[in-house]
Amino acid sequence: MIKKYLALFLAAVMTALLLGGCAPGVNSAERSENTAVRVFTDSVGRNVEVPENIRRVAVSGSMAQMYVFALCPDKLVGLSSDWSEDAKKYIDEKYWDIPVLGQLYGGKGDLNTESLLKSGAQVVIDIGESKESIAEDLDGLQEQSGIPFVHIRADLESTGDAFRMLGELMGMPRQAEERAAFCENILERTRRIAEDVEKVKLLYIGGDLGQNVIAKDSYHSQVIDMLSDNLAAVDNPSSKGIGNEVDMEQIIKWNPDCILISPQSVFSVVDTEPEWQGITAVRNDRFYEVPYGPYNWMGFPPSCQRYLGMMWMAKLLYPEQADYDLYEDCGEFFRLFFNSALSREQYDQLMENSILKREEQEGF
Repeated sequence: MIKKYLALFLAAVMTALLLGGCAPGVNSAERSENTAVRVFTDSVGRNVEVPENIRRVAVSGSMAQMYVFALCPDKLVGLSSDWSEDAKKYIDEKYWDIPVLGQLYGGKGDLNTESLLKSGAQVVIDIGESKESIAEDLDGLQEQSGIPFVHIRADLESTGDAFRMLGELMGMPRQAEERAAFCENILERTRRIAEDVEKVKLLYIGGDLGQNVIAKDSYHSQVIDMLSDNLAAVDNPSSKGIGNEVDMEQIIKWNPDCILISPQSVFSVVDTEPEWQGITAVRNDRFYEVPYGPYNWMGFPPSCQRYLGMMWMAKLLYPEQADYDLYEDCGEFFRLFFNSALSREQYDQLMENSILKREEQEGF
């Protein structure tokens, strides 16, 4: 799949160059203005010449967009995908009109090559898994477009280091360290909580019918597996955010004590649909909707907002051990990673079908 998008991208680059009458490496005044360069070594050992002072950045996809927006939103020349109307509730209006360039890899592979070449981007940043062919892919893209491409490895364990590397690239080490330290502190706190509890037997479900599960040991299940006994053991865990599709018979057989339901899935109907009534979690009213804003908090895509999911899930399942102020911690996260303030009203709306529901049940 990556090779297909690479071939399409390279073909589109050459078409854009021919139509636009420009040569590789001379795609914007912004880049030519800054002749001082330095060598940046990315996560797969590629030594890439980048401008000394990077002011205009493009991203390869949604994960990179989240990281770059967290650290330096004013340097983004394009988004991989537009803000949803729900997301705009939490994103400063001045960022709403950043143009959408598309994404290189993944679902659509719809990067607008001509727009990228005209954007003035001084570097394109790819953040996420280090796929086997990533070095070859980025070398090819860089050679054909004349724009430096860099890859920064990021997963749940290395989020802090990913921010530090991004901070080194952008010349913003202090700001990056603040975000890195926040993530590492939350991860360590969450691990301590997980080690101190009897884990809840749980399913994470989504999809139109609620019959897609985030399987145990999948790329997207890391937080779920850390904080619960994830019952969704399947032969081939999907690496996609939609998870693995199963049937209702299998969900009934798993019979979870608690269900987390993806936003815009079946939260509003599981307590009335007959097929769900025999499940312990539904019978005991222990099903909760995952907060969404600006993204799914449990990490689809699995970027830095998973740390919101960590804080939320620990507080939801183990309130006695998670003895922190969730609103206060979420507010700090929104400040650092979404560059916005989280009002109490917004927080209550996000928690309406999860934390607030549980507190109402338990008489807090």
